[in-house]
Amino acid sequence: MKEYLFEVCANSVESCIAAQAGGTDRVELCAGIPEGGTTPSYGDIVIAREVLQKTKLHVIIRPRGGDFLYSPIEQRIMLKDIDNARRLGADGVVLGCLTDDGEIDIPLMKQFMEAAQDISVTFHRAFDVCRNPQKALEDIISLGCNRILTSGQQATAELGIPLLKELQQQAAGRITLLAGCGVNETNIACIAQETGINEFHFSARETVASRMQYRKERVPMGAIVQINEFERNVTTKERVKKTIGKLRAGS
Repeated sequence: MKEYLFEVCANSVESCIAAQAGGTDRVELCAGIPEGGTTPSYGDIVIAREVLQKTKLHVIIRPRGGDFLYSPIEQRIMLKDIDNARRLGADGVVLGCLTDDGEIDIPLMKQFMEAAQDISVTFHRAFDVCRNPQKALEDIISLGCNRILTSGQQATAELGIPLLKELQQQAAGRITLLAGCGVNETNIACIAQETGINEFHFSARETVASRMQYRKERVPMGAIVQINEFERNVTTKERVKKTIGKLRAGS
């Protein structure tokens, strides 16, 4: 039977707990999900490490949303955040950076790898907006990263199946490809079968209504990103189990 590994993108400690209860192998802890994921707080990392007794904890290192071209100040922040995550017991960090012409920023990545020391490093979906994915794959392998989180440079991993399959063949066991973005219980088995990839990243979130009885409507807390302040999206144990079950049932 083929071995699969599952990573849940957790937007809170609550989601971490649900992901662990659902049987995931690993969580990627993020803040700022509407922006694509940003570095979680000190408190989030500490409490997530406390509650994740059976599950590995990876922490995203991304100081802001937007592109992956970082200023000197942002680079210093990221180096401190990598060190902080490692010292707080994270099993890995998730990060990535590009040059202004869409190549992997190898000198900066080397600094990040050095800061990570002996914990796992995943190069995240900055890969999906790089200029040449085949060259980028080789660059990331040369850096010693453990895996690449990718949707195959498409809006979802399902749409990215052709490139994911090509990259899996090119990697030839030298690095792990982690298929993510839009992976769920309806498509995970198809993605696995078509690409040969055996690690999957998904959120398994559902909408939960606010417990507020008094609600002051039409006073949004956000500016550019408008959200409903009276509902939240959280990972649920049931969806994690269902997604994992859909793949393991056919393996």
